[in-house]
Amino acid sequence: MAEENHHHHHLFHHNKDEDKPVETVYSETTTGYAATDGGYSESTTEGYGATTISTNDYRKEEKHHKHLEHLGELGAAATGAYALHEKHEAKKDPEHAHRHKIEEEVAAAVAVGSGGYAFHEHHEKKEAKKEDEEAHGKKHHHLFG
Repeated sequence: MAEENHHHHHLFHHNKDEDKPVETVYSETTTGYAATDGGYSESTTEGYGATTISTNDYRKEEKHHKHLEHLGELGAAATGAYALHEKHEAKKDPEHAHRHKIEEEVAAAVAVGSGGYAFHEHHEKKEAKKEDEEAHGKKHHHLFG
């Protein structure tokens, strides 16, 4: 009995609805729209236990990743410019040169991280585009790979 009441709680996977009963339903095919991560996708439920099959709006996801990619590029440019400004300040203000050098290094590191984030979002955007093309029946012919 003690084993049945024992629940495993993990740091990021805490289930607030553990004590609520789960209802299993048999349903015929039903199609509707459900909100997913700020966007909408078509979802289909069917069969015993009502499993959900979702098809995402890949174009909206692609646009989202493009927006985040541009934010990453903007962040890289801004922090790169700030790093150059701090480098100039280190030469101009020798009394606080050490502080300006540290801020320059931090800004340069943030610029590199922001550039990496933009690169990551670029690949996410390409993946979303590929999924969109596959979902709409466009075929890729891999002739040389």
